[in-house]
Amino acid sequence: MTERELLQAGLDTLGLNRPQAVDKLLAFSDCLLETNKVMNLTAVTDPMEVVTRHFLDCAPLAPYAAGKTVIDVGCGAGFPGVPLALLTDAQVTLLDALGKRIKFLNGVIDQLGIDNARAVHARAEEFDGREQFDLATSRAVARLNVLAELSLPLVKVGGYFIAMKAVGSDEEIEQAKKAFSILGGSLERVVDYDVPMTDDRKSRLVIVRKVRPTPGKYPRRFQKISAQPL
Repeated sequence: MTERELLQAGLDTLGLNRPQAVDKLLAFSDCLLETNKVMNLTAVTDPMEVVTRHFLDCAPLAPYAAGKTVIDVGCGAGFPGVPLALLTDAQVTLLDALGKRIKFLNGVIDQLGIDNARAVHARAEEFDGREQFDLATSRAVARLNVLAELSLPLVKVGGYFIAMKAVGSDEEIEQAKKAFSILGGSLERVVDYDVPMTDDRKSRLVIVRKVRPTPGKYPRRFQKISAQPL
């Protein structure tokens, strides 16, 4: 099976039939792996694994993003933001504190003509986007209570923060409930899913609804967030 066949079969499983997205996702994979030779963007170096561990892992988030304004907090090499932009009509902002990643992503956005995405170099706690987005999402490695303080202030009341986490994150979720409440959020549900076209890979979406405005003193400076998480 080729990368194209693997990606197409996985997207078909999810009901995401967007042939034009397949071409651009594969072109993005080529850009990612080529740039990764000189810049540390991803630990995944096999093209087939880019399809499963990046594209098909992120794709189940697409229905939650469709038609929304989305911010990908700590986007890294562009996940889940770039797949969401290519698989939906969402208006996606990719946010990261590392300038070289944003330069790479803006190059990809221009090269592939991704009109519904932009990449911004800023720290989440300093970004001027308070309560402007329908959806904030993150696949960053920070703990959930930290991600919540960086993300929930950016979400409109009635919108959502959806974190991508490992299936074994029950304790982390329990510990983050206090942070959700302080920041104006409420845990709505946890969705576990099988990553398409893999034998045993599972992922989790932690879905938090923004039910009231975030108090003005949040987010704090990152040093404070890290040292004294909510």
